[in-house]
Amino acid sequence: MKNILIIEENKTIANLLAQEIRYKIENINVLISHSYEEVLKYIFDKDTKIDFAILDLNFPDAKDGEIVKLTLAKNIRSIIYSASFNQDLILDILQDGIITYIEKGGNKSINTVIRHLQTALKTDETNILIVDNSIAQPSILKSMIEEIGFNVYTAKDGSEAYDFVENNPQIKFSLVLTHFNMPNIDGIELTLKLRKKYTIEELGIIVLSASDMEDISTKFLKIGANDFINKPYRKIEIKTKINTVLENLSLFEEIRDMANKDFLTGAYNRRFFYDSGTAIFLKAKREKRDLCVAMFDIDKFKNINDTHGHDIGDVAIKEVATILHQTLRKSDLIARFGGEEFCVLLENISREDAITLFEKIRDIFEKNILNVNNIEVRFTVSIGIFYGIQETIDDMIKIADNGLYFCKEHGRNQVAINKID
Repeated sequence: MKNILIIEENKTIANLLAQEIRYKIENINVLISHSYEEVLKYIFDKDTKIDFAILDLNFPDAKDGEIVKLTLAKNIRSIIYSASFNQDLILDILQDGIITYIEKGGNKSINTVIRHLQTALKTDETNILIVDNSIAQPSILKSMIEEIGFNVYTAKDGSEAYDFVENNPQIKFSLVLTHFNMPNIDGIELTLKLRKKYTIEELGIIVLSASDMEDISTKFLKIGANDFINKPYRKIEIKTKINTVLENLSLFEEIRDMANKDFLTGAYNRRFFYDSGTAIFLKAKREKRDLCVAMFDIDKFKNINDTHGHDIGDVAIKEVATILHQTLRKSDLIARFGGEEFCVLLENISREDAITLFEKIRDIFEKNILNVNNIEVRFTVSIGIFYGIQETIDDMIKIADNGLYFCKEHGRNQVAINKID
């Protein structure tokens, strides 16, 4: 779990920031300090590693960016969130490693802080490919980008780069930085080939160009590049342009999530399940493979709402999604169908393993205890399963649903498979 330190004199702003971060970002611990003295306690606490800081430029007991210099000295990646605007100081600090500067200004600026923080939290998972056939420049650029915290790969020309991307699907690249003039496949041809496979919302492309190549850079932008960086490379320009492209990718991902995911649980919604599930179903049918569909439902969910209120009912629904995501594979499709009902679709699993898996999940729910505001909540689930292949995905879901109703009618807290009637 990452530790985020908010350094803000105004307690209202600090608490609002902390609340929004906790709500929108999972698996983080938010700490707050209101003075230089409190910051020192956190930073020099051997038991607390501060991963990121969000801080103002000036405090009554630390003016002219003194706290910023302290966080930089301790290698804490930081976002400046301030109403102060000292251009020389900000440019100097940004050159030295601050993630970004954001001017204070209500909810919109707080959302900007959170987007930058979300991007920064993903740096160690973000893969960038540099494509350049020169001898010295790629290593210089690689070193600068690795300093920010990204994973960097290199290729000598467009052909090597494209083959590397194609042959390593386990490496999800967020950004490609490509030179123009290269043997085999040049930068323009590489950009065209990449854009046939990845949209501008899925992969960023930045062109590495000389200052006298403005016409070439414009051509790149017309065929799908996001931006360009002129040589000689400057750290502040590299960082700013890379972060801008990654921020835009994050925004696109957020928009896709809003369309495809359930707001309460983060699981996929019913529409996305049918879109993706139908594609999986049709492929499995062509290849004569069996699939597994399971319907989940919280037993006696109305009692939870009536006894503890709808807020705790919502927590119980979110707990179902959490346990399913923790227990199932990343490749398994998990969707909330509505209310307390969930549906999952699994490939590449035997009938016996499917039954064992869902019995295990049922047992996890039976033993699980939710503690919400010192209130202990227990609940079980019923699970209906279809295993095999049918004429349509709807037929499979219906049979799984029949199994779910069978469980409800025969005592709940159980698993039923392939109940046709």
